[in-house]
Amino acid sequence: MVSLVKPHGADALKPLYVADEAARVALQHEAELLPSVVISSAAAANAVMMGAGYFTPLSGYMNKADMLSVAENLTTADGLFWPVPIVNMLKDVSAIEGAKRIALRDPNVDGQPVIAVMDVAAIEEATDAELEAVAEQVFATTDKQHPGVANFLAAGNFIVSGDIQVLNYSYFADDFPDTFRTAVSIRNEFVERGWNNVVAFQTRNPMHRAHEELCRMAQEALNADGILIHMLLGKLKPGDIPADVRDASIRKMVEVYFPPNSVMITGYGFDMLYAGPREAVLHAVFRQNCGCSHLIVGRDHAGVGDYYGAFDAQTIFQEKVPAGALEIKIFEADHTAYSKKLDRVVMMRDVPDHTKEDFVLLSGTKVREMLGQGIAPPPEFSRPEVAQILMDYYQALDADK
Repeated sequence: MVSLVKPHGADALKPLYVADEAARVALQHEAELLPSVVISSAAAANAVMMGAGYFTPLSGYMNKADMLSVAENLTTADGLFWPVPIVNMLKDVSAIEGAKRIALRDPNVDGQPVIAVMDVAAIEEATDAELEAVAEQVFATTDKQHPGVANFLAAGNFIVSGDIQVLNYSYFADDFPDTFRTAVSIRNEFVERGWNNVVAFQTRNPMHRAHEELCRMAQEALNADGILIHMLLGKLKPGDIPADVRDASIRKMVEVYFPPNSVMITGYGFDMLYAGPREAVLHAVFRQNCGCSHLIVGRDHAGVGDYYGAFDAQTIFQEKVPAGALEIKIFEADHTAYSKKLDRVVMMRDVPDHTKEDFVLLSGTKVREMLGQGIAPPPEFSRPEVAQILMDYYQALDADK
């Protein structure tokens, strides 16, 4: 009998996608007659996540009080534990002023179709100072060189809150038909596979040997029935590897190196926040909604640059997440690398007798250089089949320059 962890703050998932086709078609017709506004990519991604049930139990976009409370206390104004504001922020609200029901248009799809219909609860203005305070609390910086901060502070000062009904999953379902999954379908598949304990691995990058072995270590340590490799499919910062290349390389790694029925490869439609510790907690919330019992949180999880300490994304769970706020548990991982001494991948904390020279360590810059030149990284660092896919990508990039 499969018994998965309960969704966050609810007895059952609350997907906001209108699944009934007749109701959805009727809503699409209504939407064309409503006042409408093109929302930001971040707000569209929030709609996708709410539509897919990942952001259970939210029923729509947060208001200003919720945004400020979540930023400061990690709870909404009425006490729901939540780590990151889920908001629809706009620069200009003249097209929807006074409207009680509006259509939200998707900036990421040609023709800007309606992604959701919203019952407007409030349109509130936040000052620049208030938004900077929120950025400081969520991202731990107000530096606009930080990609998450830059996006947040550029979205606009008007917070449009209210419940939504979601009409589609933006470009994710069409562009990634084999990979994009809703929290509802992931949870259902766990039941079909008979998986009770599932460990989730979050990634926005291709997986090297160290990531592969980390998944195995976690599965073994937790006696998990399976691994959910769950990749971000939305917008990243310039220079990051696109989702289709990541997808291909991860699928090849799992196909060759993992036993059948031990891994599910899936993706979710969200733009990367690079919010480090806060985003790690958000990752935990929506992996719990998927039915995962554990989430691997490693070194500099969801980080960027030098904005966060190496293990801040682990300590936030002890310091800021109240007991009982989440059912999902964290598997704390150290930096993982291939040991020349032991001829296998290890966590560095488990081998205190090693020096830096005992590991196969390559910087991201060095790996990109090698791949661009058609040189495969050593097999201790990257599986040859994975390296080939990445070499093809980087060499095509160089050829286009």
